[in-house]
Amino acid sequence: MTTSPAPLSPYRVLDLTDARAALGPMVLAGLGADVIKVEPPNGCDTRRAEPLVAGVPPALASLCLHAFDRGKRSVALDFDSPRGRADFLSLVASADFVIENAGPGAMDARGLGFAALREARPDLVYVAISPFGQDGPYAHHLATDLTLSAMGGMMSLLGEPDRRPVRITVPQTWYHAAVEGALAALVAHQRAQQSGEAQFVDVSVQAAVFWTGLNAMIAHTIQGRNIERNGTWLQLSTLVTPLVYPCADGEVTLIATTATLVPLIPWMVAAGVIDDAWAAQEDWRTYEARMLTGAELAIPLPALREKIEQFTRKLCKADLFEGGIAHGITLAPVNTASDVLALEHLALRDFWRPVQLADGRELRAAGPFARLSRTPVEFARPAPDLGEHTDEVLGRAGGAEGGSRHPGQRTTFPRHYGAAPRLPFEGVKFADFSWIGVGPITAKVFADHGATVVHVETDKPADRLRLVGPFKDGVAGINRCQFFGSFNTSKLSLQLDLKHPEGLAVAKRLLQWADICLDSFTAGTMAELGLGWDVARELNPGLIMASTCLMGQTGPAAKLAGYGYHAASVCGFYEVTGWDDRAPGGPFNAYTDTIAPRFLATTLIAALDHRRRTGEGQYIDHSQMESSLHFLGPELLEAQITGKNARRAGNEHPAAAPHDAYPCLGEDQWIAIAVESDEQWRALRRALGDPAWASASALDALPGRLAQRERIDRELAAFTAKHAPRALMDLLQAAGVPAGMVQRSSDHQEDPQLAHRQFFRPLEHPEMGLVPYEGHAYRISGYDHGARFPAPCLGEHTYQVLQEVLGLDDEEIARVMSSGACG
Repeated sequence: MTTSPAPLSPYRVLDLTDARAALGPMVLAGLGADVIKVEPPNGCDTRRAEPLVAGVPPALASLCLHAFDRGKRSVALDFDSPRGRADFLSLVASADFVIENAGPGAMDARGLGFAALREARPDLVYVAISPFGQDGPYAHHLATDLTLSAMGGMMSLLGEPDRRPVRITVPQTWYHAAVEGALAALVAHQRAQQSGEAQFVDVSVQAAVFWTGLNAMIAHTIQGRNIERNGTWLQLSTLVTPLVYPCADGEVTLIATTATLVPLIPWMVAAGVIDDAWAAQEDWRTYEARMLTGAELAIPLPALREKIEQFTRKLCKADLFEGGIAHGITLAPVNTASDVLALEHLALRDFWRPVQLADGRELRAAGPFARLSRTPVEFARPAPDLGEHTDEVLGRAGGAEGGSRHPGQRTTFPRHYGAAPRLPFEGVKFADFSWIGVGPITAKVFADHGATVVHVETDKPADRLRLVGPFKDGVAGINRCQFFGSFNTSKLSLQLDLKHPEGLAVAKRLLQWADICLDSFTAGTMAELGLGWDVARELNPGLIMASTCLMGQTGPAAKLAGYGYHAASVCGFYEVTGWDDRAPGGPFNAYTDTIAPRFLATTLIAALDHRRRTGEGQYIDHSQMESSLHFLGPELLEAQITGKNARRAGNEHPAAAPHDAYPCLGEDQWIAIAVESDEQWRALRRALGDPAWASASALDALPGRLAQRERIDRELAAFTAKHAPRALMDLLQAAGVPAGMVQRSSDHQEDPQLAHRQFFRPLEHPEMGLVPYEGHAYRISGYDHGARFPAPCLGEHTYQVLQEVLGLDDEEIARVMSSGACG
């Protein structure tokens, strides 16, 4: 298929972020936006962010730069000089977006905040990313990756019960907010195009991290108890079972589902671990359902686990992975960065993109986060040198750009959805064939912002998230699970059997109706059902159709049916969570299900914008693994430089001490404290009352504190154990020490910052009653957004969809309903 200009090619982004948030603008660059990295004459902090490469110019030494600033141009400006400010305002006049993470009020203090910049560009989208948002009681709290992991709730779910909560060793929190910022920018851009007015987008890292809690997010409100950290044991309702099994050279991730057990048991027989008589005791096709519901099992789960472990210990992780592919089983290795780089699947999908270092060495960096058939994702240029494009962009030395709008930019667009709709995606028609996590979370973005989203589902089988808890008041029911509810707000539920002829006919009507179609089945399933891209584009040439799955639609591992647990393991996240002396201690639940939707939703909005301008539909192949690997970008590069792989290290940090979680008053109550400078150490001493143990001169500088980390942790824990965590956090923050309460679901309901942002939105559910649905990680000025109505009961809107959405007459509806296609 011939390609078209990239979907965001008409737009310009001014990127004022550092390494923590630079990934967001790079996502927009990959989608074709002209992203200009505006930095001071001595370079932005990204250029000094570790890991650093020796033997190359300092401005190009940071691997964070090469991971997160590809596809951008660099302009060096002095905001403190009249000329620098004038040049910047000239750039703003030509820009569509400004993205910064300088901290609440920092740009306003320089006279270059939203209020000033909207004068230069009246329809500007201004995105500000900060730890807790731009205002509220915690807005000016000092924050680090550790304390944000604690405050967002991620840390309370990571680690093992007999040890303190733990963060993912590789920093993650800001990356969630960075990509969320790119997504929010495009949502706000829809509003700007409708209204012609500037939009201010306030992104909270804490709120973005909150969404990594998945079924634990509001568990306490729903079921009356928190979901607790339990290492890499899977927690589904009352079921707790291991995810990670030891093998000959490491670990492998395995879930005892029907799809796994049916082919695994014969393989175990062939390997001599069990015999036919042992295997014949059970009906493996119904084992999972009975396990989840607590029904009787002929072979108890502990006995099954023991046999599986005997089997996995016989083989290395590569043999288990490849053998799993051959047998149709997802056995996901706990990969290191080097393992990921060696995966044949990624090589055959041509995923990696070259990065040329200044000394001539060539590395491989994470490539396209989605595959678009007409407008491919690419990073058009390497990470720029400092100020490399200043003259080019400002029109000096014979350049032609200056402050004019960049080539190809259009200032107005025809409205596709009607006159000034109230919500950004009002009028957009979305057929959501997805289930479980990534797909529904992606579709929820459109539903919450006004699209008509028809969620196609069945009870043959039902979405697993309807079956596994947390259930309202602890009472199980297909319409009482908030795991499903959190991801499916503002949608209409159409119960439809896609394998029934009448169901297939209705599904084709949906494809004709829709602007966007999304599925999250195993690769090739839609085509097998008769609903593949070849059929869909004949029915609807302007359709945007996206398929999201674990490994993508092509390649030797494409057919692996998996969840975010598997993707997190294959990507390398398990390898960097927990303690070095134990098996992985997380991440919690299906971690990549909280990463991939942000990339996919951003991509879909860009494709929709492209279609509005051109009328072109297209197909999107989205690999959840490939998009998630961007969160390990620097580590993948570093492994190629040093030959060493990032490894789990508890809460230790090579440039901060103390840096850990410390016990507080109450059962399993903790506070995260991160001292990143000698000044903060002195502040901590004052807050503690300057005890004798802390006054030793050897502790005045970081090397001494690192050397005595165990003693510091022991003494500090003795102090924190006497205090309530939220009160202690307030005391330490007032003293100038980064600290954050390790919050659980119950704590978030009392969090004053989330309350200030009106994060929770109470909605009345038909069976569950009043539920405080989780909000978005961003706020947009003048726009009260969030869940519009509660998640649907199974098939709740079937008749309404058939009649009002698809326009079937009474006779057609009667035929479909009586055929059994709708339940």
